Amino acid sequence: MGPKIVWLFTFVIVYWAYCIFWGIKGAIASKTASDYFIAGRQIPVWVFVLAATATSFSGWTFMGHPGLLYRDGFQYAYASFYAITIPFTGVMFLKRQWILGKRFGYVTPGEMLSDYFRSDVMRVLVVVVALFFSVPYLGVQLRASGFLFNVLTDGMLGVNVGMWLLSAVVLAYVALGGLRAVAYVDTLQCLLLAGGIVAIGFIVLNAVGGWSELNEGIAGMIAIDTKLTPAGHSHYVAIPGVIQFVPSGPAAEGGAWTGIMCLTYMFALMGIQSAPAFSMWSFANKNPRPFAPQQVWASSFGIGFILIIFTAIQGMGAHMIGADSAMLSAGHATDKLGLGMDLMDTAGKQGMIVPALINLMSTNAPWLVGLLSVCALAAMQSTGAAYMSTAGGMLTRDIYKHFMHKDADHRRQKLFGRMGVAVIVIAALIVATTSKDALVLLGGLAVAYGFQMWPALIAICWCPWLTRQGIIVGLIAGILAVTCTETIGQDWFGITAWGRWPWTIHSAGWGIIFNLGLAVIVSAVTQNGDAREHRMKFHNYLREHAGLPESKRKLVPLAWVVTIVWFAFAVGPGAVIGNTIFGTPADSTTWVFGIPSIWAWQILWWALGVGMMWFLAYKMEMSTIPPKEVQALVEDIGDVRAESGS
Repeated sequence: MGPKIVWLFTFVIVYWAYCIFWGIKGAIASKTASDYFIAGRQIPVWVFVLAATATSFSGWTFMGHPGLLYRDGFQYAYASFYAITIPFTGVMFLKRQWILGKRFGYVTPGEMLSDYFRSDVMRVLVVVVALFFSVPYLGVQLRASGFLFNVLTDGMLGVNVGMWLLSAVVLAYVALGGLRAVAYVDTLQCLLLAGGIVAIGFIVLNAVGGWSELNEGIAGMIAIDTKLTPAGHSHYVAIPGVIQFVPSGPAAEGGAWTGIMCLTYMFALMGIQSAPAFSMWSFANKNPRPFAPQQVWASSFGIGFILIIFTAIQGMGAHMIGADSAMLSAGHATDKLGLGMDLMDTAGKQGMIVPALINLMSTNAPWLVGLLSVCALAAMQSTGAAYMSTAGGMLTRDIYKHFMHKDADHRRQKLFGRMGVAVIVIAALIVATTSKDALVLLGGLAVAYGFQMWPALIAICWCPWLTRQGIIVGLIAGILAVTCTETIGQDWFGITAWGRWPWTIHSAGWGIIFNLGLAVIVSAVTQNGDAREHRMKFHNYLREHAGLPESKRKLVPLAWVVTIVWFAFAVGPGAVIGNTIFGTPADSTTWVFGIPSIWAWQILWWALGVGMMWFLAYKMEMSTIPPKEVQALVEDIGDVRAESGS
């Protein structure tokens, strides 16, 4: 084995030892079911800040995001705003879910929503959404880890072998230690994820030759680009309009990333923190103190800055160091990657970009290759571990305990929870092994399914008018609409009238149109006085403990305006202004800040987005400590009769 392989396995073994340590420690600390499933509601502030950030930004951020930016240019880079839109979901819902979880002793969102709506159907639907999210999303992460190690070990470790081997350690520490182990491992994973992206960005910038050379290279890309938007701009530096009424988004002229596509794609990624797993993250905290710093500073500011700058450097810089054969032929690039072909002709296509960039250091700094490989592995495992743990908890509490064994003691619940984790991991591995061609499509479905929880969360956190019947009908319709507007839906239902993402509207957008639309219509005709009175028990408590003081209520209209304007111009139809406002895309001499106008526009609205998040989380008190102490009626719902066990 060469030095690169030795360093790779050395760092992996050290990382694995850290994971197993916390798995064992978590197992020792988990005396009750609550300890195991939600860390006894005692996750420290700094742990949640880092762990929730790691859970929100997975291996897809590390591995997939630079590749799509390489392929589609800055029109896709609007996706970097998920550093703001993902925690925006947390601002909307986490504090209020925490208050309800603390007050009524909920451990899972299924318990919360079934109690609120007085419906076991809602409980089952929440578990279904959790599984639809967890299994394919986890499969994507696990397969990507196998692919990474296959490339970095020069084929010594097969993709499937690497995937199953790397998954065994994740399964071990998650099943042993529950959410507490996941949280403490995620703290390290967050630092590795962020540090790895920054390090690779600097490596690429150095390989390109510096900042000015990077922008000269972008100008060269524009000059030879033959894929133009309807306005005649290079697709690398302009979005192709507000919307295109084509049957399939990928068939849009000049690229799929219209203003509406960017907006609805943000909806999909907002599904990460509206997915049932994040409800359990909220329940696991002692108080809401960590919510605001995680949402504003760790995610919006920290990860946002890293994605807007360093991921852009990775994606665009790769064109100038040998990934793009057209750039090499035109004399605008040097062949430092040594791929021997265009990146898009390799087996991994754009997914090959990060392993190729890491391999740049294999000769001069093989130890760095090993370290960056572990950074990528940590990024891929961070989200998967959390969804394994929480989905196992929901299977235990909402299916096994509620329907099959109401008097299950703590020992039995923990045992079944560990079995649930194993089942989910094995299912994800089987899907990843046998359905690799459909895996990316399934992964894309996962976040869109998660976003379909928004109407249910709006109902329980903000709007008592929405009824049980409306939310259930809407959720089912939303799931079907998402499925029918993804490629896999075309295969399942034989739909030929449209393809994936018709009218350049992402499947999450189509899902929420049907979901929320039907929820409102059905709720309007199913109002019931007794049911409304029951729901008001929750909302009256929220108003008492999460309502704005009188002195700040005048700011509510401003909060609405700020939010709508930001979404419209940062990631929505108004983003088309960014194509040209700071210079002509094809003429680098007109670039006001020395970078393409679209990049400058993204940096500007990233900064404004951080300001918006601060205003909502802190000023509007949507993520701060409640002014009144929340008194728990019971420690954990359903645990009153449970026996203590270890």
